[in-house]
Amino acid sequence: MELCNLLELAGLSCANKKYAGIEIGHVCCDSRLARSDSVFVCIRGAVTDGHLYARSAYNLGCRAFVAENKLDLPGDAAVVISDNTRRALAKLSAVLFGYPSRRLKVIGITGTKGKTTTALMIAGILNRCGVPAGYIGSNGLAYGSFKHSTTNTTPESCDLQRYMFEMAENGIKYLALEVSSQAVYLERIRYVDFDTCIFTNLSPDHIGGAEHPDFNHYKSCKARLFSEYNPARVVVNADDPHTPDIIGDYRGKISTFGLGGNADVTAENITLLRSGNLLGTVFDFVSGGYRKRTTLNLPGNFNIQNVLAAVTVCRNIIPDTDKILSALEDIKIEGRFECIDALPYATIIIDYAHNGVSLLSALRTLRAYNPKRLICLFGSVGGRTQMRRRELGAIASSLCDFCILTADNPDCEDPALVNRDIASAFVPGGCDYVSIPDRREAIMFAVEMLREGDILLLAGKGHENYQLIKGIKWPFSERDIVLEAAAKVLTSPV
Repeated sequence: MELCNLLELAGLSCANKKYAGIEIGHVCCDSRLARSDSVFVCIRGAVTDGHLYARSAYNLGCRAFVAENKLDLPGDAAVVISDNTRRALAKLSAVLFGYPSRRLKVIGITGTKGKTTTALMIAGILNRCGVPAGYIGSNGLAYGSFKHSTTNTTPESCDLQRYMFEMAENGIKYLALEVSSQAVYLERIRYVDFDTCIFTNLSPDHIGGAEHPDFNHYKSCKARLFSEYNPARVVVNADDPHTPDIIGDYRGKISTFGLGGNADVTAENITLLRSGNLLGTVFDFVSGGYRKRTTLNLPGNFNIQNVLAAVTVCRNIIPDTDKILSALEDIKIEGRFECIDALPYATIIIDYAHNGVSLLSALRTLRAYNPKRLICLFGSVGGRTQMRRRELGAIASSLCDFCILTADNPDCEDPALVNRDIASAFVPGGCDYVSIPDRREAIMFAVEMLREGDILLLAGKGHENYQLIKGIKWPFSERDIVLEAAAKVLTSPV
């Protein structure tokens, strides 16, 4: 698209002659990705300022820039001033790709916990029922046979608009999109049309530092998805006390799910299922006069709530509830309470629990399955708040029989020092622990120590296939290491 046309359609000034004739096929906010047909949009971030990298984009051939102040660039650079470059980035990207969300039915999922599982359940159900669906969130980007990792839970607007365009071009009809509070706050979802929005739950998280200044700010960003984006319908958790604040004055079609007995869709007669080394639940799915006994290969009531949310959405698309529930029965979510079939006598679970709220929920859920020993391997990311480390230490030491403290994504911080911070918060009389800073070594140790009836939780990494050390993402697969360790155990002489 010709630059002047793109700018005008995006509501930006196009007065200078130098804009004429520049063809644009790309919008970016990362100077390393700039090229001759790019518009480079300068974004002020928490760590650095994109205005400082305009010259780098210019050196890669870029000649079109959007900024919030004047740039020191050669005279052949076309610079447009905007008072909100984040919103400009979203508008330029939406215009360039022809507002692709209008070609899809976008289902936005927000909440502190459950976004990934609910979104992947929705996409999985729809695809298994013959409705082409894509997914974007913490576990990356997926549609058809295509999969790709992403940096943020919700990508930057320029990437998000491009991903939606690619999905629409490849015949995808529905998109399950995780919407983080930061995505709302930083305008990443601006100019996305939502068909349905889901609220899973809310608890204090992502507060402090470069994220949200306080809980009310965090909550208000979640609520903006419902108040500013005008979805055709919403699906909300009737059990969460924050639900009224989240949906506010929304007057469209509202459906509720929950376990408290006052929801449109609920679950009754819940039974824990432990079969060999696998964990799950069995429950009655109930909605109005409909009732069906359902098996889920994921443990915990919170996963049942995720099911209720996902099924409620899918019933608006697929009229056959039996078919929807059948599509769920063997579903697994990578890195979200994922049982690894490694040892016949013990259960090994990989989960993304990386803060106090999620670890508490995970350990309480596993404790309900009456393990002989509940063992937790975890750490905490480098460069983050000490408070998170203390929460993790206090919770794990009070609920586990043994803990293995190790590295998470230490980045530039010494994982041994991080472990020391965690250990300092272990409660008096709490469980024993060992500190093994090398995570691979720690996993091998953990698998080797397992005995009949034990449950081992590997917390913190979840779906991640890397470990961040000194600014570099090194390939790292917990799943592969677990299987390697289990094979060694099973083939070792007694």
